[in-house]
Amino acid sequence: MNDESENTAAVSVDWDAEAAAFDQEPDHGLRDPEVRAAWAARLGAWLPGRPADVLDLGCGTGSLSLLAAERGHRVTGVDLSPAMVELARAKLAGRDAVFLVGDAAAPPVGEQRYDVVLVRHVLWTLPGPARVLRHWRGLLRPGGRLVLVEGVWGTVSPVGIPAQRLVGLLEPLAGHVSVERLSEDVRLWGKRVDDERYAVVATV
Repeated sequence: MNDESENTAAVSVDWDAEAAAFDQEPDHGLRDPEVRAAWAARLGAWLPGRPADVLDLGCGTGSLSLLAAERGHRVTGVDLSPAMVELARAKLAGRDAVFLVGDAAAPPVGEQRYDVVLVRHVLWTLPGPARVLRHWRGLLRPGGRLVLVEGVWGTVSPVGIPAQRLVGLLEPLAGHVSVERLSEDVRLWGKRVDDERYAVVATV
C-alpha cells in the first residue's frame, strides 16, 4: 500500500468540545500522583538530561509539556484545538513554554529547530505517516530525537499503528531506533489495558 495516499485512521473529533473533559482521563490529566510519577519517569529517560528545546506536537492540554518544563526543558506545544491550547497555556503559566494553534503534521514553527520532537497518540491519526515523519525529522537539530508514543486500540476494528510498522518507517530516517513496550505498566494508564501501547525513540 502506498503510504503517501494512506489514511492511517479516519478520525473526526471535535477537540474543542472535548477539551473541558480531556484531563479526566488518567493518562491525559495526570492528576493521580502515581500516574503522573510514572509519566515523569518515562520522560526523564526519553528526554535529554540537560535543558533542551522540546516540540510537543498534538500537545492537548499540555500535561507532557508540563512534565518536560519541570525538568528544565524549553517547550513549544502545538495543537489544532484553540481550546486545548488555551488550557495548556493556563497549565504552564509562568513556565518556559509557548503554545501555538496549528497542525501537528506541519507545525507553524518556521525555521526553528529542536532537540526533541515529542508526540503522543497523534501520528496514527495523520494521513501519510512516512511523509509526516520526514517533516518532523527536518525539525530536529543534528543529534536530536523523535519520541513517539503510539499504539493499536480495539479488537473488532483496530485503529493505530503497530510498533513494527513505525520502526520500519523510521529506520531510513534515524541512526538508532529503540522500542519500549508500555502496555503492561498499569501506572501509566491508571488501569489495566489489553491493547498495544509503546514508545519509540529515534535518534537522528
